[in-house]
Amino acid sequence: MKKIILLLLFILTGATATMAQQLTYRPQNPNFGGNTFNYQWLQSSALAQDKLKDPNAVDFNTRSTATTTRNSLDDFSQTLSRQILNRISSQLLANQFGEDALQEGTFQFGDLRVDVTNGSNGVNIRIVDGQGGETTVTVPYF
Repeated sequence: MKKIILLLLFILTGATATMAQQLTYRPQNPNFGGNTFNYQWLQSSALAQDKLKDPNAVDFNTRSTATTTRNSLDDFSQTLSRQILNRISSQLLANQFGEDALQEGTFQFGDLRVDVTNGSNGVNIRIVDGQGGETTVTVPYF
């Protein structure tokens, strides 16, 4: 009798249809192997949820920072000063590294001071602006 009950129990449990499927992981993020077409959706979703704004972030619509705005007069002034500094630096390098020998010394251009010295590794050029900034460039010997 026990054998029959166990046989019926085994048949009933085996006869019921069991449904199962194989679970597979597919990443959504393209950085981790997901579909590359998900990138725009993920980025727009993240930007829509972002409630914090960086005060120093560049606004690409106006091409200005949130703290400062630029106008055409400032742009012109910066462009002019860059061109003047470029001309001065090219003349200085032509004088120092041209046909004549190296001339050490200190050169003053407005609030910029340029110190040219001869070092063991090459020519040392130290540029100091009037606001405390300093840059040192070493041009090696060949």
